[in-house]
Amino acid sequence: MEHTAADVPNPLEQPTVEDLRRRTSMKWRTYPEDVLPLWVAEMDVPLAEPVARALHRAVELGDTGYPVGGRAYAEALAGFAQRRWGWKGPDVEHTALVPDVMLGIVEVLRLVTGPGDTVVVNPPVYPPFHAFVTHADRRVAAAPLGADGRLDLDALGEAYAAARARGGRPAHLLCNPHNPTGAVHTADELAAVAALAREYGVRVVADEIHAPLVLDGARFTPYLSVDGAEDAFAVTSASKAWNLAGLKAGLVLAGPGAADDLARMPEEVGHGPSHLGALAHTAALNEGGAWLDALLAGLAANRELLGRLLAEHLPGVGYTPPEGTYLAWLDCRGLGFDDPRDTDGPGVVTDLAGPARVFLDRARVALSSGHTFGSGGAGRVRLNFATSAAVLTEAVRRMGEAVRAAG
Repeated sequence: MEHTAADVPNPLEQPTVEDLRRRTSMKWRTYPEDVLPLWVAEMDVPLAEPVARALHRAVELGDTGYPVGGRAYAEALAGFAQRRWGWKGPDVEHTALVPDVMLGIVEVLRLVTGPGDTVVVNPPVYPPFHAFVTHADRRVAAAPLGADGRLDLDALGEAYAAARARGGRPAHLLCNPHNPTGAVHTADELAAVAALAREYGVRVVADEIHAPLVLDGARFTPYLSVDGAEDAFAVTSASKAWNLAGLKAGLVLAGPGAADDLARMPEEVGHGPSHLGALAHTAALNEGGAWLDALLAGLAANRELLGRLLAEHLPGVGYTPPEGTYLAWLDCRGLGFDDPRDTDGPGVVTDLAGPARVFLDRARVALSSGHTFGSGGAGRVRLNFATSAAVLTEAVRRMGEAVRAAG
């Protein structure tokens, strides 16, 4: 019998804090036990039952060898895309299995750009965008988001023109939906990006790892579904939506005009994913829809709860409810937590300065420091609200007390 969301309890309310503290992954082991971790993008949820079942079956069979291609995974994604977004893509023949989304992005950039070429990003943005591009010997250029946290098409056009003027083969690493602002780019916005990319000869690579995590009031548009994106790529996985970061596997999707480029990807890239990871991601996409719907309902409730908690305990903090992801981008510049180290990065996700440092030291709440996300991040924090209502409430209460004590 196929389950519905009504059959699945809210995944965010299932693990206790005691359960979570027994976990050995980054979120719950980086800081001491008196710290509430609302930083790295792990969710406080159990495994979806279909995923757990697929993993148990593999272990029972001893099915822990090398992965064999990614066709089943790609077919699962295609079915999910049709059901969720009404998109008939991706073409399964134009996909490739990769170790994870960021490593897949690097491999795509190696296909379509050369050493020293420019890769445009939209800060504030996921810090590894800067690090991985730089480590791949490409140059990062910024087209900052607008004051509303959305794409600034004028800034993007200027960045594209400058990248083209430098020579080489420029690319644009697009975050869709956007981390950390939670903006879900509209079909019109993406069509405008595609038009600019055509005009300036820029290849777009879309990171769509948060695609399933779109909340009420917004609609996800796959970048490859828009007119003019035929030579683009998207890279995605089930990692964020089903909390599978430790089960490594991702997919590169090529538009029809990029298929020849994808065919040049070295065969050994496909050796890096985990076989168990590919099985888990495939099961999530094929059978995890009811669990995902229950999660999205829980995230929507937490998004609204966070707004109420901030109004009560931290009225000086700016908050625009995100359209997607489970990440809240909080403007703490009015709190007076000035810090000479709190300057726009980019940096690594564990760097702390300004309000994030204060909230850790004085409230024992771990958040991601805004300055690591690049231009526009100083004075801000990113808060992960994919946790229980009790943990979220206690964390914001502590943060409010810290602000009042500092005043």
